[in-house]
Amino acid sequence: MPTATDFKDYYAILGVDKTATADEIKRAYRKLARKYHPDVNPGNAKAEEQFKTLNAANEVLSNPETREKYDQFGQYWKQGLADDIPARETTAGSAGFDPSINFDQYSDFDSFINDLLGGKSRAGRSHYRTSTRQPDDFAGFRSQAPAPDTEAAIALSFSYAFQGVQKRLQLDDETINVRIPAGANPGSRIRLKGKGRPSPFSPQRGDLYLTIELLPHPFFQFTGANLSCEVPIRPDEAVLGAQIQVPTPDGRVTLTVPQGVRSGQSLRLRSKGWKLPNGDRTDLMVKLQIVSPKELSEIEQECYEKIQATSRFNPRSAIEEVML
Repeated sequence: MPTATDFKDYYAILGVDKTATADEIKRAYRKLARKYHPDVNPGNAKAEEQFKTLNAANEVLSNPETREKYDQFGQYWKQGLADDIPARETTAGSAGFDPSINFDQYSDFDSFINDLLGGKSRAGRSHYRTSTRQPDDFAGFRSQAPAPDTEAAIALSFSYAFQGVQKRLQLDDETINVRIPAGANPGSRIRLKGKGRPSPFSPQRGDLYLTIELLPHPFFQFTGANLSCEVPIRPDEAVLGAQIQVPTPDGRVTLTVPQGVRSGQSLRLRSKGWKLPNGDRTDLMVKLQIVSPKELSEIEQECYEKIQATSRFNPRSAIEEVML
């Protein structure tokens, strides 16, 4: 049972009000995640712990369902989620059983008990669920029924997923080493043969399938198979063109900004995106955002005034011809 000292105010952690919109929560999270990200603070255990706390806060508040329970139940919000048990399909029951329970939906006795008690099994940071492979006769506990497979989700940072990593997982009473290959994609699965949870139906153990999940990155995002990012540029760089430094997953590169580029225009850096199993790379799409300075020096003020007074360029010429 959680206590008051266990409770974490996720709104305070992200620095937003309880009335904050989803976009406000997203912006606050990205700003703080950029500050405390392990790639920005190598070897800083305190920053890494803060980054984990930020991820936990974002995971709860960015999901309307979990946020509602968090607001409603406070420190007991997880119990509130556990109470939301969906109605089961009804079926004609045999003597001695609740006719509202459909036993065909369970793969083994553990699954039935876990569902009945609202239990959840965990291995490290992974969340387990049994697959839908079912024995022919649940009530008979047939010893020849196939062992159920197990599925789990494992969360990785962009850096670990991009470079590859060796992870140690605690599965019940066993510790196993798992090699995550470089360029693991979100949603990809790794099969560990014979590492599933034990079943009362069979002396054999099923397989464990690990599904890869990536923690949000403060700068890079996936756009299909490619990576994408946003980079700010000055008005003069947009007008005259420039060469700027742009981060990639494995270091900075020089990007040539052409003259007259538009705000929101994307430029492609070929083979600078995500790693592929064959050793190739996808592309990195760099979206340019023109940012105007809020404060000007005297020289800058004078130059911009001269441009304003002498420029013949009218970006609104097309809309001035529109007739209502």
